[in-house]
Amino acid sequence: MSRVAALLTRLVTLLGLVALGVLGPATAHAQSSPGALATGIHISDGRLVEGNGNDFIMRGVNHAHTWYPGETQSLADVKALGANTVRVVLSNGHRWTKNSAADVAAVVSQCKANRLICVLEVHDTTGYGEDAAAGTLDQAADYWIGLKDVLAGEENYVIVNIGNEPWGNTNPAGWTDPTIAAIKKLRNAGFEHTIMVDAPNWGQDWQGVMRANAQTVYDADTTGNLIFSIHMYSVYDTAQEITDYLNAFVNAGLPILIGEFGGPPDQWGDPDEDTMMAAAQQLRLGYLAWSWSGNTDPILDLSIGFDPSRLSSWGQRIFNGANGIAQTSREATVFGGGNPGDTQAPTAPGTPTASAVTATSLSLTWTAATDNVGVTGYDVVRVSGGSESTVAASTTNTVAVTGLTADTTYTFAVYARDAAGNRSARSATVNVTTDEGGSTPGVGCSVGYRIIGEWPGGFQGEITIRNTGTTAISGWTLAFAFANGQTVTNMWGGTPTQNGGAVRVTPASYTSTIPAAGSVTVGFTGSKGATNTAPTAFSLNGSTCATT
Repeated sequence: MSRVAALLTRLVTLLGLVALGVLGPATAHAQSSPGALATGIHISDGRLVEGNGNDFIMRGVNHAHTWYPGETQSLADVKALGANTVRVVLSNGHRWTKNSAADVAAVVSQCKANRLICVLEVHDTTGYGEDAAAGTLDQAADYWIGLKDVLAGEENYVIVNIGNEPWGNTNPAGWTDPTIAAIKKLRNAGFEHTIMVDAPNWGQDWQGVMRANAQTVYDADTTGNLIFSIHMYSVYDTAQEITDYLNAFVNAGLPILIGEFGGPPDQWGDPDEDTMMAAAQQLRLGYLAWSWSGNTDPILDLSIGFDPSRLSSWGQRIFNGANGIAQTSREATVFGGGNPGDTQAPTAPGTPTASAVTATSLSLTWTAATDNVGVTGYDVVRVSGGSESTVAASTTNTVAVTGLTADTTYTFAVYARDAAGNRSARSATVNVTTDEGGSTPGVGCSVGYRIIGEWPGGFQGEITIRNTGTTAISGWTLAFAFANGQTVTNMWGGTPTQNGGAVRVTPASYTSTIPAAGSVTVGFTGSKGATNTAPTAFSLNGSTCATT
């Protein structure tokens, strides 16, 4: 995602993407890629498929490898959370330190070892035409050609995303010809990989240039193995904008995915990530969330500090929420997953049992299901009369269910699924009544406050709340005060309210319970003046906490 976003993006509400509906089923038809050139992942009838013709629907994340080359464990971590794809940020050396051929080869090897499809992208092109530091698509194409020896033979595992968000908001119509030229340059150099192209307008195409010229760009690829990538952030804050855009490509038979997207609101708007994920699932399109960790503005970090055990609320939404990765991801068949010939469903899981029941959350555990190939995940449902709704998903036989109401009886059951999408019969049900709730009097607590980083006018902070008592704290309010006029601007892990210097924080669903001897962490960004003194006193549910 670009760190720079123009205020012009908000004009999309007035211009209306609907008015840009120049693609339609009657006027645009994508060709199928010739079978002789389909050496690996390729396009067939407007869809991304594997070499065996099996649909491949990307469910994954972006990872900022070029800025954090030491965080290679991240690939294993996102795989363990259910992802089937990772989009890897690289640099051709124009703006950041160049990723060498040996480094790229190692990344591809690590993706394969972790059974992930690898989308490789050059980030230096971001915002060309508006950002003077950005490189060109032609330079990006030269970088890929320099890597041909590394990438040849990896067509089953690697997609080449020529350049990230390769045009800003200045004259976005200039995007079309360089995009076509870069595609042709790679094909003339002998690349047979599926190629991915990002949209202008910092990837969001709010002026519809990619949408209007998609057929022309697609036709320029003689192999037909080209997929378009739209990046959906604050421009896409209504369901109609999202579904109109995606359906324009689907109806025209043109392949597309959501190559980046965010959910947390920013100063330009509040993206509708629920519709993005639901529409992608309904239309069987890929999505890749931005991003695993390490953002300058950490509200888009899926994990805190590259730690898979510390998912942010955004990370919980992506991995464990409705239409999320754990629920919808299917491993590529090239790794043995998603066998289209597998029609045998897993056995039903064992009856779930509840533990760690609080006013708003609980844990469920069940005996694992079995399958002739292998169980890849579980869906936990709430049963109410003759209906049911999915409340959580997991790749293991245990899950935390949050966001519940105090003193309420719930009925839960579990389904198992395999890589081919076969779903088991439903398990037996369990009834659980949540606790009555209310604050815990006389809680024992300690609070650690630290500043992660500062910049002129702003800073990032982290607050760790530790339960030093012998019973769990369920539902809490943390209070403290700033002394120098600081203001919380964004927070993850909690919801702030502020009156002058006084701040009160209530928990997110996934931080609402603090186990005995356990802790939760809340992160935030804030504004500040010349002085940024840390708060010296904290209270939890009215009880004074020690400071650490």
